[in-house]
Amino acid sequence: MTWDLREEFETPGGVVRWASFGAGDPVVLLHGSPFSSFIWRDIAPALSRTRKVYVWDMLGYGQSDKHDGQDVGLAAQGRLFARLLAHWGLSEPSVVGHDFGGAVALRALLLEGARYRDLTLVDAVSGGEWGTGFFRLIRENADIFRQLPEYAHEALVASHLRLASHNGYEPGVLDAYLAPWRGPAGQAAFYRQYRHAEQAQTEEFEALLGGITIPTRIIWGREDRLMPPEFAELLHSRIPHAELHWVDDAGHVIQHDAPAQLLSHLTREFEPV
Repeated sequence: MTWDLREEFETPGGVVRWASFGAGDPVVLLHGSPFSSFIWRDIAPALSRTRKVYVWDMLGYGQSDKHDGQDVGLAAQGRLFARLLAHWGLSEPSVVGHDFGGAVALRALLLEGARYRDLTLVDAVSGGEWGTGFFRLIRENADIFRQLPEYAHEALVASHLRLASHNGYEPGVLDAYLAPWRGPAGQAAFYRQYRHAEQAQTEEFEALLGGITIPTRIIWGREDRLMPPEFAELLHSRIPHAELHWVDDAGHVIQHDAPAQLLSHLTREFEPV
């Protein structure tokens, strides 16, 4: 499966890869963890029929650089995203954030001075007790997990990725998600992202969510097992004017489970605030 990000943005932590498609009002799509911009491979071309679409792989993910010493936490990615917007010359784009990409978008908006036309949060990390359970186990023992034999590491990552989908992936997709995390560098990068993912970095903006004034929508899979529906309800209670849309028969990766429904929401006008 071909998904090639040909553009490069140099940062002190390494090269970030990105791409753009189409023409029109700009919209930026942010991926989460442990995914990459590949998650938007069906949505981005469809949106690009009427808009200019930007995608990027966060530092340490996908096709972007991965190496020891990188800071790939939410705070660092939020600062990086604000810099990318300036690099692209986008003053007020539409922004869509999935999973950790939602937290990155929120940090850039609320703490880094970025400005958006509107914001869509898809099964997004945005606050609450998200850093618990299996996630916490990996984060607190990342150096041990990093030493797993390659077969055990790949089985763990594949199992986590399967849990994200309610309906399963089409042929080749799971392998495409696994590819960046294979080999010594990929395995180290996989556990680095968990080691740097601190719940405190969402707590820093939670009190500011009620001050968001731009049009905002929340889209959530009813069958999400990684970020269950109560996280959507919590987020909605903190951004009272935000639209909340449920997607039936979809898990954490609506992009795969219900792409037509997701695209329908993304191309619909926002409700008046």
